[in-house]
Amino acid sequence: MITRNEVIKLIMNKLKDEDLVISTTGMISREIFSCKDKNSNFYMIGSMGLANSFATGVAISNPKKNVVIFDGDGSLLMNLGSVTCTGYYAPKNLTHIILDNYSYQSTGDQPSISKSIDICGIATASGYQMVKDFPEFKEEDLDVINISTNSLSMYRIHVSTEDTHNIPRVSHLPHEITNNFKSKIL
Repeated sequence: MITRNEVIKLIMNKLKDEDLVISTTGMISREIFSCKDKNSNFYMIGSMGLANSFATGVAISNPKKNVVIFDGDGSLLMNLGSVTCTGYYAPKNLTHIILDNYSYQSTGDQPSISKSIDICGIATASGYQMVKDFPEFKEEDLDVINISTNSLSMYRIHVSTEDTHNIPRVSHLPHEITNNFKSKIL
């Protein structure tokens, strides 16, 4: 099974510099930071479960920009109601990527309940227009992931847990992350 870090690298290399990226707290933000740090990335440090809510507001406020959320299964489940709200407002420029390793890896590999939850079914029922589940993601599947301003989409990618001891923390201070990101949306 592909690792989360491999998927992040593949998708981040597909994105344009002007695409806005919101990443959930923990290892996903750290991996994005170490892969491709840029001012148009917003690292949700210390705010587990809020990436989708924040990204929905950013997408609504910036309809001509592509907004990509990198979310984890545990983070998504912590604020599952955000999926219904996002579906209701249906910003066409929002791409929601769920990296599902069935665990809360950032806090010690405790198991999540994502194996028992139909995340894609919830997204579809909530109004996401494009929903795709990738139980065995391969590099060629990257062509299916459409980053655009055409439709609200969610891609659930199953990934393995991995050793994360050597991945550096985000070194920007919170106000630097905010100011850098604001310079790309205003």
